[in-house]
Amino acid sequence: MKKININFEVVEMMIFFWSSVAEREKVAEPYIISVADRDEMKLIYDADFDDQAVRRVLSAISNRELLNGGSAKEKRFWNNNMWMMEDLGVMQAMIDPMKKLSFEGELADITTKSGAEEVDLIFVPGTTETYTIKDNKLIVNFFKIAVDIFGGTGEVTFNEKPFKEGILEAIKEV
Repeated sequence: MKKININFEVVEMMIFFWSSVAEREKVAEPYIISVADRDEMKLIYDADFDDQAVRRVLSAISNRELLNGGSAKEKRFWNNNMWMMEDLGVMQAMIDPMKKLSFEGELADITTKSGAEEVDLIFVPGTTETYTIKDNKLIVNFFKIAVDIFGGTGEVTFNEKPFKEGILEAIKEV
């Protein structure tokens, strides 16, 4: 492998959203639409979850409304976003290893199933999937990053493995 491009721009946008709403501020509709319209988000859209679903859910949250109706994926997206705002410390614990993630010095030892020499590792606030692979893109559901808040260790995992190890295993599936 020659290069892993790490992209967490949508999560960065969501940090602003979660922090603002947690502080009882309303997030403007154009900002919500800009999140929904991101190319990274489009990678997870399907018949049950699209840009309008993202807009509906985030608008409801910003307006402090319950989500009326919606697909199972929309409901999961609503629940996951609400969870982020319950404890901003947990959110930060999920974000820290993602931001520090690096594979420098390890690239030569990484081989993907497809033989791709370059992988785009993209973190997005997803719905039900742990991760999705499209071409040379690994789209990781940020909400599937887990923090051991009850065991007291604070260990961060992904796909039931230490964070970096779990991400690396998913990269190899590309």
